[in-house]
Amino acid sequence: MSKFNTRAARAVPTGPVRTTSDTARTYEGGPAYLREPRGELLLFALTNMVGEDTFYESATARDQRFNDLVHTVAVEDGYWMLGFVGWLRDAAGMRSASLVAAAEAVHARLTARTLNGFNRQIIGAALKRPDEPGEMLAYWTARHGRKIPKPVKRGVADAAARLYSERSLLKYDTDSKGFRFADVLELTHASPADDKPWQGELFKHAIDRRHKRDETVPERLRTIAANRALREAAEADPEVLLDAEALRAAGMTWEDVLSLAGPRVDKAKLWTSIAPSMGIMALIRNVRNFDQARLPDDVAEAIAARICDPEAIAASRLFPYRFLSAHRAAPTQRWGHALDKALTAATANVPALPGRTLVLVDTSGSMLSTVSKRSQVRHVDIGALFGVALAHRGAEVDLVGFANGHFRQPLRKWGSALADIDRFCARVGEVGHGTETVAALKATYNGHDRVVLISDMQAFRWAGDSELTVSEAIPADVPMFGVNTTGYAPTVIASGTPNRYEIGGFSDKLFTLMELLVQGKDAGWPWE
Repeated sequence: MSKFNTRAARAVPTGPVRTTSDTARTYEGGPAYLREPRGELLLFALTNMVGEDTFYESATARDQRFNDLVHTVAVEDGYWMLGFVGWLRDAAGMRSASLVAAAEAVHARLTARTLNGFNRQIIGAALKRPDEPGEMLAYWTARHGRKIPKPVKRGVADAAARLYSERSLLKYDTDSKGFRFADVLELTHASPADDKPWQGELFKHAIDRRHKRDETVPERLRTIAANRALREAAEADPEVLLDAEALRAAGMTWEDVLSLAGPRVDKAKLWTSIAPSMGIMALIRNVRNFDQARLPDDVAEAIAARICDPEAIAASRLFPYRFLSAHRAAPTQRWGHALDKALTAATANVPALPGRTLVLVDTSGSMLSTVSKRSQVRHVDIGALFGVALAHRGAEVDLVGFANGHFRQPLRKWGSALADIDRFCARVGEVGHGTETVAALKATYNGHDRVVLISDMQAFRWAGDSELTVSEAIPADVPMFGVNTTGYAPTVIASGTPNRYEIGGFSDKLFTLMELLVQGKDAGWPWE
């Protein structure tokens, strides 16, 4: 009789994030694990809003921990750091974290006199938007002084040539910035791109504009010339701002148009003109303003169609929680269906997992903190969002909220995802504010094929007789996926051991790793 080669025999897939043999304690005193540096950096970066306090960690302590991790990993493995920074900025959509990671990585490598290259490329990998070359120089000089090393200058110069255009100059080169486009060009000696014959004149104009000698606009720079002409015309007759095509040709932002018009133009007419030139993020941020201006229904319908267009959403790379935030800000119901469809499109990477899945969402006090100072979305909202998204993919999901106790949330697979999220979140606080993770697992696991735990991973010590860990609370042959929403150093998931995995972040991209692991495939670093 076979002892090992049975029908149930299969290789257990491995994930990239692994814990060490060191033990630790969560902030709430529960048994915990520590991760290897690269895994800790990955999960930390995916949730790190630079300069922001979290429930258990001050902004100062958090930023220092992040920088220390970057320094360690960057000196050890520049190739890994290059892939990490590019993926973090591009696929994961973390702007500030990727910029800080790039700057601190290069600083550490230069300090250590690491000679295997990558520094210039690491800087460039973090810069994907035209305002980011200036952001990089502002961060570097504030943190490391006014002397800017050659790899940093060259990486920033590469980005300027790649990103600077007439429209980006009009949008981002403002007096509110300490480092204007001209400052970037003069400090880095950026050269125009070979495939952009107009860029030399653009660079010269940016410098002239900075030094108040831009009386005339070069003939090739038609968008900038149109912008200047429209601004001058609007001073005398603000009705010119109601020409949607003129606004587009002049590269006018919605903020510019509102500022120029002031109270002189009917807001509904003004939004009707601006909306065709606005991006998805700008549209969903302004649904309240659209309703307050009493935007006509036909215009609102056109905006709604754009908001839920799958291709536009994919191109925008917005976090799914942005659509939840817009839903909660909207004062009327006319945006509801579009935002529901948009949320579905924004969670396209959430898989339809086979079999039965237990999803536990932490509703403790620490999960009630917001993602950032400027957001009203809380960590518990993100947990509910992904739990509901799994159910709406057709998976057989039991959704449970837990704190000191637990509650089961009925789900309607074909109803409104936003309504299901709201129903779940309305029950937050119903079962206390602690983090009794082990107790919740022991009470709710019932032969499920897998468990998904969405939490900041700071569990209480179990009230039972032993030091039972969260990883040990369900059978060892059942996969457990921890979705980490905050990236603290101690964690309750023994990732790297069989059937225990930890992922994190605010994007649906995190589920790509989960789907690979569920299919029995090893998952490496997401950019490899």
